[in-house]
Amino acid sequence: MQTQTLPTADDYLRLPDDGSHTELIRGVVVAMPQPSPGHGFVCLNVGSILRDYVRARDLGRVVSNDSGVVTERGPDTVRGPNVAYYSFLRGPKGPLPPGYWPAPELVFKVKSPSDSIRSLIAKANDYLGAGVVVVCVVDPGTESVGVFTADELPRRLSNGDELVLPELFPGFRVPVRQFFA
Repeated sequence: MQTQTLPTADDYLRLPDDGSHTELIRGVVVAMPQPSPGHGFVCLNVGSILRDYVRARDLGRVVSNDSGVVTERGPDTVRGPNVAYYSFLRGPKGPLPPGYWPAPELVFKVKSPSDSIRSLIAKANDYLGAGVVVVCVVDPGTESVGVFTADELPRRLSNGDELVLPELFPGFRVPVRQFFA
């Protein structure tokens, strides 16, 4: 009797890019829906705001486009955050390292219409369990942001609030509405 071997994160990284959106969830490649232009608009806003802040202070790197983050091993899970921040402590300056990097400090996930609250909470917990310090779930439908950390209950910020991230960026403040404008 043969047993089926589940793909690892390294196997997943070597898969050919056929243009489809997927994640590796506990050894199973799962198709993700194609994002809408509105989703991409919010992702770009988030990434631009974060990148401008990080670059101006030479703090690290901001990545986008569902760049893989290994959140679990044996069987492996690789999630694709919409935007992530890696300080130079986790990803030193210099040439970009190949393969998957250590877990980023900050992840932004923009809610798609097909995302359930349960699945978003599960993804946030996966990221936190992998060592991410803060996970922000951005909801274009309600123009709100859920902020998840390992040691606190999630905070919900609405359109009139400001997002602050004292765990990572003392002094960082951005009106939540800027993610949607």
